[in-house]
Amino acid sequence: MRRSPFGPDASDRLAQARVGIAGCGGMGSHVATALVRTGIGHIVIADFDTVEESNLFRQCYTPADVGRRKTEALSDRLLEIEPDLDLQVYDGAITADNACDVFSGCDVVCECFDRPEMKAMLVESILSGTSGTRVVSCSGMAGFGSSNDIVTGRRMSRLYVCGDGSSDSSDGPGLTAARVMVCAGHVANMTVRLVLGHDKP
Repeated sequence: MRRSPFGPDASDRLAQARVGIAGCGGMGSHVATALVRTGIGHIVIADFDTVEESNLFRQCYTPADVGRRKTEALSDRLLEIEPDLDLQVYDGAITADNACDVFSGCDVVCECFDRPEMKAMLVESILSGTSGTRVVSCSGMAGFGSSNDIVTGRRMSRLYVCGDGSSDSSDGPGLTAARVMVCAGHVANMTVRLVLGHDKP
């Protein structure tokens, strides 16, 4: 695996880290590519869906990916970026019964689901079912609001939430690529900070 240009200590920590990404849509696809480009060496991606044409407005896919499984299309993209990436794929729905098994051994799990009930399920499952795994979640990134409204906060000892905390995808223009990517950057950056031993947002 290529060495990241951040000095030997940071590079080693990043290369040894294991990060889970729950959901490979607008958030998850951009979080995954950012983490691979930053040097995370072990990644678990999970999703049950296929790429649709409507996804291309905000997700990290191309027209050639339409109809493909999101896990398959994203796997190809990540391995193009880093051929030596240790990538584990779960193509299926994440549930309260399997979440801890799918993301077993992960230092951080990035919650990148769309539906509030799925977000809550994953956070509760990981925090209650593991002893040390941190969760970086997201809430509020829709519309054309200011990027400066999107922030990262610590909600519990092992839970961090990124977003504006208020905008909903059903309001106004819905989700837009630019704002989703801003929030995805927050999720990826907080994940990297946790891997490097920084627990403050």
